[in-house]
Amino acid sequence: MSDARCLAFLQWALPRLGLRWLGYRRVRGQACKRIQRRLVQLGLPDLATYGARLEADPAEWKVLERLCVITISRFFRDRRVWDALRDEVLPAQAEAALAAGDEELRCWSIGCASGEEAYTLSLLWTLGLADRYPGLRLRILATDVDEHVLARARAAEYTAASLRELPTGWLERAFEAHDGSFRVRERFRAAVELRREDVRRALPDGLFRVVLCRNVVLTYFEEASQRETLARILTRLAPGGVLIAGRHERLPSGAPLEPLDAQLGIHRHAPT
Repeated sequence: MSDARCLAFLQWALPRLGLRWLGYRRVRGQACKRIQRRLVQLGLPDLATYGARLEADPAEWKVLERLCVITISRFFRDRRVWDALRDEVLPAQAEAALAAGDEELRCWSIGCASGEEAYTLSLLWTLGLADRYPGLRLRILATDVDEHVLARARAAEYTAASLRELPTGWLERAFEAHDGSFRVRERFRAAVELRREDVRRALPDGLFRVVLCRNVVLTYFEEASQRETLARILTRLAPGGVLIAGRHERLPSGAPLEPLDAQLGIHRHAPT
C-alpha cells in the first residue's frame, strides 16, 4: 500500500467517522499499517476493494474506527505539563476540594489508552503531594473507547522505553520487575479506575476538578464534534476546575475556559 493511496483513503473515510484528517497527518503511518493488516485479514487485494466492503457492510466501519484510534503515550510525557500539575494545578485543586469539605480529589483522564497518563498522575500525587493533604484521597477515572488498550492498562506493565522520563528514583519506588517489563505497584494502581467509555456517547457521573483531555478530542475529532464533545465534557468539570489539553491544540471559540498557561494547554473552567 503506497502512502499516497492510503492518504487518499483516509481523506475519504475519516470524515465519515466524524474524524479530522488534519489530526492524522503526522501519525497516518500507524493507521495505514493497521489498515494494511486488516486487508490481509479479510483477504482483500487493495483499498478500493476495502472501500466497497465498507459501503456494503456497515459493521466494518466500527472496525475501521477502532483501527484509527492512535495511541502515543509514555510516563511523564510533556514533562513541563506535569511540573505545572505538581507545583500549581493539583495543590490549588486540593485546597479547593478541602475548602468544599470533599474527601476526594477527583480527576478524569480521557482517552487514557494503555494507562500511562493516569498512572503518572497517581505517581505524581502519591510521591510528591499526598503527605501535604492527609485528609484527601486521589481518585482517577481513566476512560478509553478501545478495550484492547484498556486491557494493557489493567495489566499495568510497561517497557523501559515508556519509563525513560521518570524522575530519578521513581522506577524503584513505583514499579516492580515482572516478566521482563515493569509493573506499577498496587499502591499506585489503587487510585485508578479504568472504564471503557466513548466520550462522544456517554459521560461519567459527578464532577471532576481536573480533566486531562490531551491529543484526542481536539486533535482527531472534526470541528463540529470538537465543540459538541468539549461542551459535554465541561458539564463534568467543576467550576474553577482545570482542563488540560494538548500543548498544540486549539480550543473552539466561545468555550468557557480561561488560560492558566496557554503554552502548556492548561485552562480553568469559568462558566458564564
